Amino acid sequence: MLTGCAPATPTAAVVGALALLLGACTAGSGAEGADPASHEYRPGLSAHPHVPADVTSAPVVVMVPGGSWRSAEPAGLEPLAEAFADRGVFAMPVVIRAAQDDVVHPTPVEDVLCALADGAATARDEGIEPERLVLLGHSSGAHLSALAALAVDDYAPRCEDPLVVPDAVVGLAGPYDIRRFADAASVLFEDGADRDQWDAANPVLRAGERPEVPFLLLHGDLDDVVPPSFSTQFGAALRAGGHAATVQVLPREDHGSIYSAEAAAEPVAQWLDGLDGPASDEG
Repeated sequence: MLTGCAPATPTAAVVGALALLLGACTAGSGAEGADPASHEYRPGLSAHPHVPADVTSAPVVVMVPGGSWRSAEPAGLEPLAEAFADRGVFAMPVVIRAAQDDVVHPTPVEDVLCALADGAATARDEGIEPERLVLLGHSSGAHLSALAALAVDDYAPRCEDPLVVPDAVVGLAGPYDIRRFADAASVLFEDGADRDQWDAANPVLRAGERPEVPFLLLHGDLDDVVPPSFSTQFGAALRAGGHAATVQVLPREDHGSIYSAEAAAEPVAQWLDGLDGPASDEG
């Protein structure tokens, strides 16, 4: 597991230099050959389901990797997905497109929504009815997951499965205010993108939308890549917007360890157990 991906507190001057390091943070050696077999949910984009045993209903958690909006390799999320399945959660890390694929916003968010649609359909194919449709993201993947849940009505992707509405979000060390992470986040946009485009893709500015969606935000107190203040600020904005938002700053965790099974599996599973109500209707 990679930890301590960058040595310095990010400022506008150094965030650009950290961008590639952020891409490495979520990458890692993970399990291969998930059951059922990995598959494409969109052409060229893979999903890796981990199915809990002996359940007929479960939360469906689609897991979106970080990569500073430049890449999105989910291998490092596999141990956490396995730990979720052991706890009765259907978990599915996915590949989404990023700047290295010559795409910009809204394409990465559309991929996230198609992955969630595939997660719901795959769970049902396995005889599991979704209890909740949850997006979990790390770093830039947390930003994209939050945006997909809050601003879902802005997007109309063409997916291979019926669209569904995300109804809960777990964010791990997310840069939710992209104004504060502008050097790295600039790759999310075409050159010359205006303020309105940036604001539309900024979760902290959209925290008042879809207040029925609960959020769990986890952050490590040793994170020197994306400081914990990003989560505490976003949590406050969400609560002001009417959301149920839980923020946990975990001791002795950093940007690379926050998505480990040891750090995240139990608090996320406990939070999911505490959520009431059925999954959202398909949209």
